[in-house]
Amino acid sequence: MTKSVISTNGSIKVKNVNRIYVDANGNLVEALHNINLSIRPGEFISFIGPSGCGKTTLMRLIAGLDKPQSGELFLDNEKIKSTNFERGYVFQQANLFPWETIENNIAAGLKARKIYKEHKADVAEYIKLTGLEGFEKSYPHQISGGMAQRASLARALINNPKVLLLDEPLGALDAFTRMDLQDKLIELWERRGTTMVLVTHDVDEAIYLSDRIVVMTPRPGKIENIVDVKLDRPRNRNSSAFIELRKKILDNLHIATAH
Repeated sequence: MTKSVISTNGSIKVKNVNRIYVDANGNLVEALHNINLSIRPGEFISFIGPSGCGKTTLMRLIAGLDKPQSGELFLDNEKIKSTNFERGYVFQQANLFPWETIENNIAAGLKARKIYKEHKADVAEYIKLTGLEGFEKSYPHQISGGMAQRASLARALINNPKVLLLDEPLGALDAFTRMDLQDKLIELWERRGTTMVLVTHDVDEAIYLSDRIVVMTPRPGKIENIVDVKLDRPRNRNSSAFIELRKKILDNLHIATAH
């Protein structure tokens, strides 16, 4: 399967980024140390590493939700200074507005930007695209966790971001729902050509989805290795090439942890 859209926007550059914060006990904690990374337009890339290695910190910096002590981050050669609709963010929990219908949750960004009237038809399109037809008038408590995450994806994508940041959005789902949403993510990525950046603890998920996998060390977070995933799509989790690559990634993680 090949992508139907080849993107020319959505390149990310991370240059010499360091992030230090003060913990609850008043101690300085180095979360990220001298991170350098280039992400190509339309690429699907995953960050993987042990808990506390700075994966989510790096995502928050790209999103503009946080700032580094030193270094710079760029989207299409423009310095990232704050949040922007060009960088959509999907969290581990769906974070939908409980008092709004699924339809209104998806439209929230359009309404905040005051462009809802011009793009009203897009809401129905994204409901269809994410397989939520028939649930437009439902409220978040009336749908499953998997459906709620589909709504979160639709809410982020309807703003037509250059980059979609996925912070373990499938981590709380059961295995069947998780695999179903992995396929939905790939379908959306191939249709739209959006640059996608994923944080995950799941090696198989990273291999199944990504063009490249960034392996990070325990705190302070550094990039241990970047692994190219040169497997044809759709990918077979039981193929010998997939299993071999899984072993390579696990070996990289063990080396990163040893360091």
